[in-house]
Amino acid sequence: MGGRFSYFVVLADMRTGSNFLEANLNAFPDIECHGELFNPSFIGHHDRHEFLGFDKAARERDPIGMIEAMKAARPGVIPGFRLFPDHDERVLSHCLADESCAKIVLTRNPLDSYISLLIARETGQWRLTDAKNRRAARVRFDERAFVAHLERVAGFLRRIREGLQTGGQAGFHVDYDDLGRLEVMNGLGRWLGSGHRLAQLDRTLKRQNPGGIEEKLVNPDALQRALARLDPFSIAALPAIEPERGPNVRRFVMAPRAGLLFLPVKGGPEETVRAWLQEVESDAGGDAPAEGLSRKELRQLMRRSEGFISFTVVRHPFERICHVLWDYILGVGSHDFADIRQRLREVYAVPLPEGRPPASAEAFRRILERFLVFLKANLAGQTSIRVDAAWAGQAALLEGMARFHMPHRILREEEAAEELSRIAGMRIGKGRRPVLPEPLGLPWPLADIVTSELDRMARQIYRRDCLAFGFGPWAPHGQ
Repeated sequence: MGGRFSYFVVLADMRTGSNFLEANLNAFPDIECHGELFNPSFIGHHDRHEFLGFDKAARERDPIGMIEAMKAARPGVIPGFRLFPDHDERVLSHCLADESCAKIVLTRNPLDSYISLLIARETGQWRLTDAKNRRAARVRFDERAFVAHLERVAGFLRRIREGLQTGGQAGFHVDYDDLGRLEVMNGLGRWLGSGHRLAQLDRTLKRQNPGGIEEKLVNPDALQRALARLDPFSIAALPAIEPERGPNVRRFVMAPRAGLLFLPVKGGPEETVRAWLQEVESDAGGDAPAEGLSRKELRQLMRRSEGFISFTVVRHPFERICHVLWDYILGVGSHDFADIRQRLREVYAVPLPEGRPPASAEAFRRILERFLVFLKANLAGQTSIRVDAAWAGQAALLEGMARFHMPHRILREEEAAEELSRIAGMRIGKGRRPVLPEPLGLPWPLADIVTSELDRMARQIYRRDCLAFGFGPWAPHGQ
């Protein structure tokens, strides 16, 4: 095989779908994955303790030699293995530095992988090939153990990212939910250098723990309390290929007499909050709030406004992306995305109508489904279209803002009316309740558009936002 890679490594953790990925890689005639070659307890797979003449002692002495033996074993086949955080660090360092090694980075929502790991330990079932043999269990959520799991996953992914960055390399990033997509598996095979394509996926292995997270726990309330206490910006180290962003200070809105600073998140309820801020500043005896300021100008205002309160308002991912699709992509609002609109239609098969908005909620729903497929690839850096701030992750946008200033309050849209009224009362002695949530501009109720699958897709794409800000399944405000 004369491709750019001589072997590959799947960089993953337990319960991320690596067995399923391996089964489908092995379905390619010219690709061979040998399992967990560097698992401390076995070599390759359970109950195997030798590989190409290397036992565990020989592997310990010369781990790179075992990789070289693997590469030479079958000419014309690209070989590889799975590597987990608790495997040989020497091998990880070697693979990250070796440009002839293809890095496949497999990730999963860390909460899902943690619960799955608890269930596997409880039932003793680590692989499932027949659904009738599924062993079910409800397990106890442990906040301290979950935080340790988060830190371990984040550290492993940070190590991978730094290795790729400093080596001037790129990996192929696969999320757990991508594993069921034939086109992704064929894209991975093409990237590795395979001359073959799969007609269908190997579905020998079955998903072991279907159903919602809370159904799997004996103490779901403990999970909710733990998520409420988590620092969203330690979540930032979780799998995110989305590009880092600057603070975009010129979009900040300062009401200096009221002592309020609004950090708008694009795609959120910007206009309603701006109008509310104008009223509060007027009540405080000021003129219009200031925006478009340089960093220096804004810092000067912040210094003069002693005790000022800064805030931002985040929106549920499903509502936000519906608004962005209608207002920005379909061009119903004042935003000019004509070039992106054309490329979405021609390259990414998003069925956008020419020169008119969709005529029905059903037509909009079809467009939304394809747009979500595009977004998943776009936020993973796998498209040629920029990651615009209109649909970038809200946690990523706030990380960028934090390079200049971290907002004192991060409010979800449905709670913003009450909280902003309280903040106004603290600053100027009387509150004003903004009319929130801001209308999305759609001609149909959102309930006519949402389906459980579309909502799940949106929350999966923006899983960091959901973890950071506590967003669950979409429901009309007030329910």
